[in-house]
Amino acid sequence: MSEPTVAEATDSIYASLQSDNAEIDALIASLKAALKREGAKEAVFDPARLAQGNRSGRKLMQAYFRQRGVAVRFSA
Repeated sequence: MSEPTVAEATDSIYASLQSDNAEIDALIASLKAALKREGAKEAVFDPARLAQGNRSGRKLMQAYFRQRGVAVRFSA
């Protein structure tokens, strides 16, 4: 099985967020590895696809991902 791309890892995280954060830590680790492989510095998420796309939800997500070594940015 091949390693997931950043886009595939991001889609998996969206699915996990909709499923009450199922296996989120493993998916974040997968995203971190994909970012490193592709040379990207941060993951970009669409706030409209998040369970809580409001400011509070976005800041909580950024903090949680930052603790696990992944910088998060949100698209407009």
